Parts: sequence; structure tokens; C-alpha cells
Amino acid sequence: QVQLVESGGGSVQAGGSLRLSCAASGRTFSSRAMGWFRQAPGKEREYVAAITWSGGSAYYADFVKGRFTISRDNDKNTVYLQMNKLKPEDTAVYYCAAARDGSSWYLHTTEVYDYWGQGTQVTVSS
Repeated sequence: QVQLVESGGGSVQAGGSLRLSCAASGRTFSSRAMGWFRQAPGKEREYVAAITWSGGSAYYADFVKGRFTISRDNDKNTVYLQMNKLKPEDTAVYYCAAARDGSSWYLHTTEVYDYWGQGTQVTVSS
């Protein structure tokens, strides 16, 4: 069992930065790939970024490449999402998720994730 708690959301002006954190409980965190997704009002949940169990590989949706960085600290059971150059269209609830294993396959799909956090709101004003 893995419990995930996101933090770090808030309101920021366009061009600003936020750093999201996702603290995980449970002893299997370090063996799982992790992902960040987001959901805006009236829209489906969409993939943002993912990272393999070791942190050796990271993957991004095209719309965040060059602006967002995913990282993890397995000693702290925490995964991060550094968000720079934020845009109003980045406004959403951001969720972290723990994959069923450490594989890098299909991390852009929700189906490979077993556990989800409750989400943290990010609001970017123009």
C-alpha cells in the first residue's frame, strides 16, 4: 500500500514558478516509477511527466518540455515537479501517482498507476 500526499500548489502570475512535492508512505516507493498528471475543470486528466524508479530517466508531455522538471529523492520518499514559466493554461489540479512497478513503459497512461494522491490546486493568472 502506498499513500501519496501532494503539496506546494498555489496561485502565481504567468511567468512565475512553483515546486510541487509528493510525499509517499510505504516501503515500495523506491521500486516504483512515479508520474504527475493534471486535470483542469471540464477536461480529462492528462499526463504531465514521469520518472523511473531510479530517477535515471524522465519523460515529459510536449506542452511542458523545457519548463517543468520532475525529480525524486528515494531517501525521502518524495517526488517533485519544478514548474517554471507558468502559463494560465497550466491551471489545474495536479496529481502524483505511483506506478505498479519501476518500468518506463506506458508511463503516459493512467492505467499503469496503482496509487493516486488527492491533488493540489495550481492557479496561474495572466
